[in-house]
Amino acid sequence: MLTAIFITLGLVVFELINSIDNAIVNAHILRTMSERARRWFLIWGVLTAVIVMRGLVPASFMTLVMKQPGMTFWETFKAVFSRNPAATEAIEHSAYILLLGGGIFLILLYLEWLFLEKKDPYFVPDRLIKPHHRVWFFTVAALLLVGTLYLSRHNPLAMLSAAVGNTAFFILFGFREMAEKAEHELERPGRSDFAKILYLQVLDASFSMDNVVGSFAFTTNVLMILVGNGLGALAVREMTIRGVTRVAKYKWLKNGAMTSIGLLGVFMMLEALGAHLPQVLPTILTLSVVGWAFYASHRELKRQENATTPEDRILPKPEAVAV
Repeated sequence: MLTAIFITLGLVVFELINSIDNAIVNAHILRTMSERARRWFLIWGVLTAVIVMRGLVPASFMTLVMKQPGMTFWETFKAVFSRNPAATEAIEHSAYILLLGGGIFLILLYLEWLFLEKKDPYFVPDRLIKPHHRVWFFTVAALLLVGTLYLSRHNPLAMLSAAVGNTAFFILFGFREMAEKAEHELERPGRSDFAKILYLQVLDASFSMDNVVGSFAFTTNVLMILVGNGLGALAVREMTIRGVTRVAKYKWLKNGAMTSIGLLGVFMMLEALGAHLPQVLPTILTLSVVGWAFYASHRELKRQENATTPEDRILPKPEAVAV
């Protein structure tokens, strides 16, 4: 029971920290919507975010992995939620398929942030690699896939899993690039609230996929994923309502989130390739890395606030007046 609670806590923190970007985008778009549309998205939209994305999607993933000849999809789906020894053994026997594809997906997500996104460097890799190196990102991504396929060359299902994980990442990668352009279009006057709600729902599903894949590093228990990620999703909705300005000021928090994603990806791949690692290790890694980044960011924010004179807090800076 203590292990289950500890893992669920890790899932909540993982979901919450990795959804900050999503909350910032949501808050930005919601400001341009009517009160009724905002209420609909924040209240009813959570059903899609929690039940579908954090419950049905991971359950469907597990069903596809566990399905055996002679079993219907529905029979396999029900077995995912069963805790009988046969179902548990089947999950453990097939988990490497999810872990390998999910691991390569998370590593690519980390590499995308490391090579392409502008950031305030904090950890050693952040300082060594400068952003906007698209050629190097695609080179490393290709080498990662080739290396994974070579290591799993004796297992066709493992090779297929690696290819699917790689493909899923680049599909979402392309979608997000289009979503950035769509966000600017939605800011123009005359765009309907329905179009904005639809955009936010699709974007939320895209962000959720990262968290759903990462949750399998913590556990293959679908009910624990639903509870942990669901609580995190509810916290993100609350953060969106109350505003995310304060959270966005923690300059290295995303560094911690993305670094933890990279470490979880490595953990999943090692597990898939036969390494036996402690079940609580993903939670320890997430809490440690994110906690370290949060503490450093909080200390830096306090230092900046203490360095600001009372006059600076009252009077705007000349540059701000000019803008």
